[in-house]
Amino acid sequence: MRTRTAAGAAGALALLILTGCGAADMTRQASPYAAARGTKTVTLSVQSWVGAQANVAVAKYLLEHELGYRVDTVQVDEVPAWDALSQGRVDALLEDWGHPEQEQRYVAGKKTIARGGDLGVTGHIGWFVPTYFAKAHPDVTDWKNLNKYADELRTAESGGKGQLLDGSPSYVTNDKALVENLGLDYKVVFAGSEAAQITQIKQFAKERKPFLTYWYKPQWLFEKVPMTEVKLPAYKEGCDADPEKVACAYPHTPLQKFLNADFARDGGKAAAFLKNFRWTTEAQNEVALMIAEQKLTPEAAAGKWVAANEPTWRKWMP
Repeated sequence: MRTRTAAGAAGALALLILTGCGAADMTRQASPYAAARGTKTVTLSVQSWVGAQANVAVAKYLLEHELGYRVDTVQVDEVPAWDALSQGRVDALLEDWGHPEQEQRYVAGKKTIARGGDLGVTGHIGWFVPTYFAKAHPDVTDWKNLNKYADELRTAESGGKGQLLDGSPSYVTNDKALVENLGLDYKVVFAGSEAAQITQIKQFAKERKPFLTYWYKPQWLFEKVPMTEVKLPAYKEGCDADPEKVACAYPHTPLQKFLNADFARDGGKAAAFLKNFRWTTEAQNEVALMIAEQKLTPEAAAGKWVAANEPTWRKWMP
């Protein structure tokens, strides 16, 4: 999930529906503990995709069990999360896929948000087909050949065109422009959420049907449904600057953390810990898989990971 810069984007648990366009309304869900003075509390923003939930689960667990903080979490969509962070309604956002407009406004301009450093995970959005279909039809992995398979990828929702399955309309996605600008005989069909998209992908895979989907890494689903990326025209810096003229692949994006500027300065050990928090794609996927597939609660999954990885998280402690 991803917003993922141009996409990503964050789920698999039907926890929220992303609406990256809904201004500041979502910030009304803010925690009463955010920016509280004289109390050891931290409020973390949670995005809907399970990878982002894994970050928050582990950070919350360690803040509570190792540093003695009370941690509140608020489910805020991607773009409104920046408004909430700027206003101090949440203290930290742990997985951002790239929002240059918000960075310019709040980090460079108003200086109400501070950079929290790399998460340690690189995100990438792309188009994928199931590996079983790619093995049977190797040329499908080049976008130039997609029209050849449009009939096979047609669904009731896509009408007479092939279907390109997307998640939520709120994800930052270039797919409609890509379909038009690359002259593809496809229709973008939105599942509505990461959870709904995963359900459809699993059903297609169970029936061994072909499908073409917008998807992203890191994501635990690759462990259950192997998928192969379709090569789009190579990404070059600035090729996605005009959303309506995009005709290139999505970039690889080092995922970033951001903190409310006051919290970054005055947040003590909690702020220092969150700046130090940095793990790997493999670690994130491990926790995400426990939450999404093994159905552990986020706290239980975090506790299990923490118990097995002390040398890693000890380095994050202030």
